[in-house]
Amino acid sequence: MYENNRLAISRWWLRGVVTGAALVGLSAAVAGQTAPATIRLLPEDAQRGLNGAQHNFDFLAPGVRDTYQTAGFFGQKLRPYLAGNQQALSYLNLYRRQKTQFLIDRLIAVGSFGVYGQQIFAHGDPQYFNTTQQVAAGAFVASLLATIFINRNTNNYLQRAVDAYNADLSSSGKFQGGIWPRLRPSQLGFSQAALGQPLVSLHWSVR
Repeated sequence: MYENNRLAISRWWLRGVVTGAALVGLSAAVAGQTAPATIRLLPEDAQRGLNGAQHNFDFLAPGVRDTYQTAGFFGQKLRPYLAGNQQALSYLNLYRRQKTQFLIDRLIAVGSFGVYGQQIFAHGDPQYFNTTQQVAAGAFVASLLATIFINRNTNNYLQRAVDAYNADLSSSGKFQGGIWPRLRPSQLGFSQAALGQPLVSLHWSVR
């Protein structure tokens, strides 16, 4: 009879282990399927450094797994997600300022180049360095130099806006993996019921 009891306990213990393993596997599977609540830039966009390319950023919105969207020329499509985070919005405003300056700088370059070309045949014989052309050429060169300084930190401002948003999620204890982290047990063990049968024991910690 002792052997029968030991066999029964072993059988129930084995069932408990299998159940626990299944719960752990389910936990990992659900956690892996849940998109984080952070904003994630396209990998190559996240790696842009000083004086990097100036095309629009692409990003994954919070809770989205694999559908990237453009942030827009001024980062305007990213702004709704940053609402309420003043630091992130400040960086985004700096990004918008730099992009505005970049746009104005391009208009000056194109305009000065056009004025120079128009002056070549404006007075009959071809002219390549009259007073108006000198001013236009100077404006064009100044525009090219200004572009270097304008573009130097432009990308960093948007990257910092995203970093500030994500850092706020972490520091405030907001959940980055959806609802599952609140439901996932913090401890998994076994306990013995009154009838001597092992039971799976789950524990949750209050956060």
